[in-house]
Amino acid sequence: MPTESTFLLAGLFLLLAAAGWAMGRFGEREEDQAPPPLNIDYLKGLNFLLNEQTDQALEHFLEMVRVDDKTIETHFALGSLFRRRGEVDRAIRIHQNIIARPDLAAEQRDQALYSLAKDYLHAGLLDRAENLFSRLSQGSRYQVQALESLCRIYEQEKEWERAVDAAEKLEVLGGRSLALQIAHYYCELAEAAARRNDYSAARAFVKKAQTGRPRTMRGALTRAHIAQETHDSKTALRLYHRIIDENTYLIAEALPEIVAIYTREDEIADLERALKSLVQKHPEMSSLIAYTAIVNDIGGIPVIDDVVRDYMLNEPTLAEFVDLQRLSDRPRDQEESVLVKIRKALSKLATASPRYQCQECGFSSQRLLWQCPSCRNWETQRPASRVQFDTILQHSITNY
Repeated sequence: MPTESTFLLAGLFLLLAAAGWAMGRFGEREEDQAPPPLNIDYLKGLNFLLNEQTDQALEHFLEMVRVDDKTIETHFALGSLFRRRGEVDRAIRIHQNIIARPDLAAEQRDQALYSLAKDYLHAGLLDRAENLFSRLSQGSRYQVQALESLCRIYEQEKEWERAVDAAEKLEVLGGRSLALQIAHYYCELAEAAARRNDYSAARAFVKKAQTGRPRTMRGALTRAHIAQETHDSKTALRLYHRIIDENTYLIAEALPEIVAIYTREDEIADLERALKSLVQKHPEMSSLIAYTAIVNDIGGIPVIDDVVRDYMLNEPTLAEFVDLQRLSDRPRDQEESVLVKIRKALSKLATASPRYQCQECGFSSQRLLWQCPSCRNWETQRPASRVQFDTILQHSITNY
């Protein structure tokens, strides 16, 4: 029995056939010219479609395109529908068949090449899609769309230098800034160079990321990581503190590194002063500091322990499981013992829950992803500032 999508496909072609007949019937023609009959070839093709004989329908329509120029647009529509239905092989055959025509107009050839490139991209044949998009990016009317597609391909293939080149061309042709996107491409190059221990190249790429463009804190974060790797603790701390001062949400990435450096340098007192100053300057950051400390199991530092304690005692959802008022009435040592147990339970829960969420599409992940895998936007993820409570919490917190 024909499916709903088959009826939709058949309906489209019936509409196109009827439209062609109507244009011939009511368009400009001589007075004595008879109205043209409805193209019987369309009806044959529709019969194949309605009987779920897709292969026969495909062969029939491919034959039609060889004998009638007026059917080419119909075949473009057919190829697009096959692609959207996931039948990419059929879409490829249709568009290759159009391209093979020796008498094809230049504009139609570009349209067919663009459609075929999208088929290849949909099928995951990135090298073939890249070749066609590269060709179309040079002088065709699909230049902008081709360069956009090339950027996506180079992102998937992690060909960041080629992505920079395509994006810079796209900025000129498209008339819009891609500064943030290009900055992230350079940061990707910097991080790849750092993994190879080529720190000179890594610094040069970070500099390019931040020169003449709106700054992304990713550049500063990358420079701080490089400073750590090269044992330049002073520079690393300066950069991490600047990141926290200028971009609050990145404290989730910077705080564990700051604590590690101060601990390694045996300068916990300096860390205490720095964090106290930060909390006084930005009281709203207390919950994010507490959450970060819980997730990364950071403890033994009085100012951090204090914000974690306040966080737990003032968390309204936690109060549904723990009698916080009764807890605060206990002697301090008993209260601390219970809070330690609660904190461990929260740490397990937070570690098992998504820590970051895209502000554009809602995609969640355990770690910070500079490009959202779902919507492909750059720098749209933000960390959670609260533990995501659910029924697990009831089983995780020990009776006190």
